[in-house]
Amino acid sequence: MSKFKKGGKSELPAISTASLPDIVFMLLFFFMVATVMRDSSLMIENRLPSADQVEKLKKDRTTFIFAGKPSSQYKKFGTEARIQINDAFVGVEDVKPAVLQAIADMNEELQSKVVVGLKVDKETNAGLVSDIKQELRKANALKVMYITNTKAEQ
Repeated sequence: MSKFKKGGKSELPAISTASLPDIVFMLLFFFMVATVMRDSSLMIENRLPSADQVEKLKKDRTTFIFAGKPSSQYKKFGTEARIQINDAFVGVEDVKPAVLQAIADMNEELQSKVVVGLKVDKETNAGLVSDIKQELRKANALKVMYITNTKAEQ
């Protein structure tokens, strides 16, 4: 019969760091894929109305106009509904130049197919939406879509 020796304290082997760069690269790649960069930060309250017949459209040819009351951190701009385009509050008279600039910034093949998306809070007055649409007519941006939530999302 063999005798078992009670060895002293055996130390654990050192952790191999050969695969460490691979792990770091995988984590970096994961966060690069999983992170979504926003085009603009929302400065207004935007509770969209709901609809039951909704169509998905391509976003690459869409420029967005937001309308609604300023959110709680932007209360210094008042409590009336405002228009937001590209991280800035604009007046109704500034909608045409902002839309024309957004169209000019797009690829040339998409400029003729541009669609203006209106993300309007459901508490916003129809008069403001009508004013925005008048300015869009002046800019010859005649393709307009209203962004809504589906009834299933609410």
